[in-house]
Amino acid sequence: MRQTLAVVAVLGLTMAPMQTSAAEDIRHALAAGVSAERIEQDIRTLVGFGTRHTLSETTSDTRGIGAARRWIEAEFRRISADCGGCLEVIVVREVISGEPRIPEATDVVSVVAIQRGTLDPDRIVMMSGDIDSRVSDPLDGKSDSPGANDNASGVAGTLEAARVLSRHRFAGSIAYAALSGEEQGLFGGRIVADYALKHGWRIKAVLNNDMIGNIAGIDGVIDNSSARVFSEGTRYTETAEEARIRRFSGGEVDSASRNLARYIDRMAEEFIPNLDVMMVYRLDRFSRGGHHRPFNEVGIPGVRIMETHEHYNRQHQDLRNENGIEYGDVIDGVDFDYARKLTSLNVVTLAGLAAAPPIPTGVSISGAVQPDTTLSWKLPGGRAAENLAGYRIYWRLTTDAQWTRSRYVGLVATHTLENVVIDNYFFGVASVSKDGYESPVVFPGATGSFGD
Repeated sequence: MRQTLAVVAVLGLTMAPMQTSAAEDIRHALAAGVSAERIEQDIRTLVGFGTRHTLSETTSDTRGIGAARRWIEAEFRRISADCGGCLEVIVVREVISGEPRIPEATDVVSVVAIQRGTLDPDRIVMMSGDIDSRVSDPLDGKSDSPGANDNASGVAGTLEAARVLSRHRFAGSIAYAALSGEEQGLFGGRIVADYALKHGWRIKAVLNNDMIGNIAGIDGVIDNSSARVFSEGTRYTETAEEARIRRFSGGEVDSASRNLARYIDRMAEEFIPNLDVMMVYRLDRFSRGGHHRPFNEVGIPGVRIMETHEHYNRQHQDLRNENGIEYGDVIDGVDFDYARKLTSLNVVTLAGLAAAPPIPTGVSISGAVQPDTTLSWKLPGGRAAENLAGYRIYWRLTTDAQWTRSRYVGLVATHTLENVVIDNYFFGVASVSKDGYESPVVFPGATGSFGD
């Protein structure tokens, strides 16, 4: 049975303008509803296909990426049946050839399930994981490649998020994506991003989950209480003129993706016990990439969520024992409760984003050589804004990592902070729903825009 989303005020900086009751916020219940046992079962199923390499078998029902993606599609359809057909399940594909890691014509197939919002169905937030796996040779599509952590954990987390969130209704839409071709050149993400733009999807956030199950690092650290969120600081699509303006107004660490990372950090602090988010001010790990990048490259905000301590002996390795060291991405390297914790972080973040009103657009700022700072934005209309209560202005010292000060200003299109000098702080604005949910903070100008 689908339930209408119940909400209450969130205390502290994000306190809602309208207190509803002392009832527990639904996001606590959503986080508690994520099952480590179901995640384990899905990871074991994915590992059981032997290999999920992009160039692997596609006709077998038991081995290879073809069997894996058909199982994922069937699982999304089963989840949809359980919620009365609430998910639109689609297959997005394109034939790729002539690439260094895809030399021969190969059908790169991703599976996406969309849970449409009740007020603003074209506004989408997405959680993704990668279907494909690999061993030492990136062109080896025949050897066993379990890919238990990289990235059965991310796909299993995405499936579990769909199970939990599809029992509720939200103002905006949520997409759950299992992407292919990541190890061969981020092709699945590029194909789905192009498809989204072509079909008018207004994707406001991509949460790319790539390796969310390992707690034992190559550095000898065992850590189940932290996670990393990687985000670009300035937009890949920034123009030369926008860069010139940013040079004088600031915003090098305030792209939409970076403020999405701050939002995730806040969700962890408020709703996920014993989980500390490390915001890494970098697109991805040093000189490496992930499936959020193709979305960033077409102007869609996105981040990578993953474990803090990687174990490189378990990534992109042939299964072997060499000099007493075990190599390979096998299921023994996955901590299912940790995968549950990071999946819960995604769940509460997706719920908050989807339940919030439209993200502010047209945000501008003024106040040079004045004692006051004024922010302005556009007021949305129509059904999409039916849950909009008003806006909250945020500001912080330019050296602070997180937003530290805020003021709820109501349903207005402009507000002046008296005796708050523009030179000393960074500023932004978030929308607030009638039941207390907030959007990410939007930094003024093109620098921080989440799009129209």
